[in-house]
Amino acid sequence: MNLENEINKDKLPKHLAIIMDGNGRWAKQQGKLRAFGHENGTKSVRTTVEACAKLGIEYLTLYAFSTENWNRPKLEVEILMKLLISSLKKELKTLQENNIKLHAIGNLNSLPTSVKKELLEVIDKTKNNSKMTLSLALSYGSRDEIINAVKNISEKVKNNIISIDTIDESIINQHLYTQNIPDVDLVIRTSGEHRISNFLLWQIAYAEFYFTEVLWPDFKEEELIKAIISYQNRERRFGKTSEQIK
Repeated sequence: MNLENEINKDKLPKHLAIIMDGNGRWAKQQGKLRAFGHENGTKSVRTTVEACAKLGIEYLTLYAFSTENWNRPKLEVEILMKLLISSLKKELKTLQENNIKLHAIGNLNSLPTSVKKELLEVIDKTKNNSKMTLSLALSYGSRDEIINAVKNISEKVKNNIISIDTIDESIINQHLYTQNIPDVDLVIRTSGEHRISNFLLWQIAYAEFYFTEVLWPDFKEEELIKAIISYQNRERRFGKTSEQIK
């Protein structure tokens, strides 16, 4: 039975966000170093990105590297950065062929110069693509993002650019890294963990969550489809009653 046939294309999540977890544990199960898991995790990234584009997902955000990940062993961080550069170079063709625009959120200035350079080049080369927006969360932390937004808004209030009375959700959205991107509809986290890990805290206010035991390098199109079917079988009420939304 083809699971994809069970998907209602009219009820797809507009914005899907994924916490890609389990590369290290996957490598350990294979008796390999963590770097081997990260390398194989990039294959799942490609599979997932292509599958989302094919299904018609408009926005996909992948949690690639958190602000806390800088605390990992120096060698692992260096390997992750090198892998990021090689993946960007390698996947540019995939992005162009699938009409995908690359976007990045996070404190990009904290990335190594070589990584930032490659990232900005791919963002520039794909800026006119329109089928799907792929956002990579890099050196990203949601609390940092919110603090940054508060500081920027405060500065504008201080300089009489914004009136304090006009501050609402829309103003805050405009000062987040994700400005111009809709709120998240569905969050997927792999590897059996049930945490948010400082990811898009503002943007997931009404998101549905899907947790799977599958480790990220084993996350294939079938797992993605299962998550979307689960999402479509839920009733999203946004604070209303079931009767109100019928």
